[in-house]
Amino acid sequence: MQSAMLQLDKVSRTNSTVLLLGESGTGKELAARFVHEKSPRADGPFVPVNCAAISETLMESEIFGHEKGAFTGALAARRGRLELAAGGTFFLDEIGELEVELQAKLLRVVQERRFERVGGTRTIEADVRWIAATNRDLTAMISQGTFREDLCHRLAVFPVQLPPLRVRRTDLLPLAESLLARIGAELGRPGLTLDDSARDKILGCAWPGNVRELANALERAAILTEGDVVRGDELQVSLTLPGSEAAGRTMAEIERDAIRRALDEAAGNRRRAARRLGIGERTLYDKLRRYGIN
Repeated sequence: MQSAMLQLDKVSRTNSTVLLLGESGTGKELAARFVHEKSPRADGPFVPVNCAAISETLMESEIFGHEKGAFTGALAARRGRLELAAGGTFFLDEIGELEVELQAKLLRVVQERRFERVGGTRTIEADVRWIAATNRDLTAMISQGTFREDLCHRLAVFPVQLPPLRVRRTDLLPLAESLLARIGAELGRPGLTLDDSARDKILGCAWPGNVRELANALERAAILTEGDVVRGDELQVSLTLPGSEAAGRTMAEIERDAIRRALDEAAGNRRRAARRLGIGERTLYDKLRRYGIN
C-alpha cells in the first residue's frame, strides 16, 4: 500500500489522467479524493459519477447535461456533472460498467476536451482532471469487445493498483483502529477500543469486501457493544483464513454463504451482488444454479 500511496502522491502534483484498479471496497474513491486534494486543482470541485448506479438511458444526460426539449421530460436546460466539475476533478467510478456507445462519446471528450449537451450545439470546454476507477479486468473486456481499447489507453495514462486487504495483513489492525475511531466519533462514542478476541477475529478474516466490509463490521459492532470495548463475538465476518474458526468448512460452503450474503446485501439485485463479489453476472448465474440458490 505504501507503494500505491507514493505513486498517488507523485501523480497528484500533475494534471495526468489516473486509472485506479482494484477490487470492490479497496478505497478507490478515497484514493481519487486524495489525488484531488493534493493537486493544483484542490480548490476546484471534485465531482464523482458512479457508472454502475445510473441507468443507461440517463447516463449521457447525467454526464453531459441536456438542453430544454432534448427529450421527453426535459423541461429545462440542465448542466451535467462534467460541466459542474470545471476547474476541478471529474471522477468516473466503475468505468467498466459504461455502455460501449457512451464509451465512444466519452473518448471524444477525453481526446478533444470539449463536448455538447444532449440536444445542444454549443461547444463547452471540458476543463477537468480525469480520474477513472474499475474493479473489472479491462484487458479481458477489450478482448470480449465490451470495452474500447482506445478509451482504455486514454484513461490508463497513470494506472495505480490498490491491493486488497488479504495481502495487507500488517495494515489490518492499524486500519481497524483508525476506522473504529472515526466510527466512534460519528456515533458520539469516542474512545472505543478492540479487545484481544476482536483483534484475533479481524486478523483471521479474509475480508473479501475489503475496507468497506471491515468498516461495516466495525460499525455494527460499535452499535451492539454496551461499553467502550468491542469484543470478538460482536464482530460479524464473512470468509475466514485457514486456521481460524471456519477451518474445516469446504470452499463450496464458504462460497455459497458468501453469495447468499452478497444477495442479501444487494436486496436480491444480481447485478449488484456480482459486483460486490467481484465476478461477472454470467459467473454468478452459473453459481446460483450450481448451489440451488433462488
